Amino acid sequence: MTTKLSRCARQWGLMALLLVTAFSASAHQIKAAITTVLFNPRTENIEVMHRFNLHDAEHAVKMLFDKSADIMSDESTQQAFAEYVDEHFAILNADGEPLALKPVGYETEGKFFWVYQETAQPPAMEGLQIRHDALRDLWPAQVNTLNVEGNGPLKTLTFTDNVTLLEVKFNGHHH
Repeated sequence: MTTKLSRCARQWGLMALLLVTAFSASAHQIKAAITTVLFNPRTENIEVMHRFNLHDAEHAVKMLFDKSADIMSDESTQQAFAEYVDEHFAILNADGEPLALKPVGYETEGKFFWVYQETAQPPAMEGLQIRHDALRDLWPAQVNTLNVEGNGPLKTLTFTDNVTLLEVKFNGHHH
């Protein structure tokens, strides 16, 4: 009997240890968001898809709005967070003029909170300048990664530390 009990206790102890390890790992998890800027040839729009960890978004709304803010079930909190993201993200053309991004919507999906924006594709673009400060005002360690797709090879920008504006160049269509 005793061996059975101790084996059971050992398994519980191991499980508890695993839970604690998993919990502390998630507590120190790097805060990161991923954004895709897609040149959609079908719609001739530039579509922007921001993907935040729901966990980060939950913390963020409590800091940004109030302690009872609930991004899981409160529509107005989701809307407010999407507006916050809109305000902290900008696409400018090569001359530094902002493109008019319009909000398309937002949703929770599994462990993620998505925010969508779009703008009409300017006829000729030598490049883009992009500002992505969402959550970086709350957490200096926040890393925002951005992929530009659909206009030549995939380009990846990483917003870390005090980087505020990053640039992508497009080659003309003569290649």
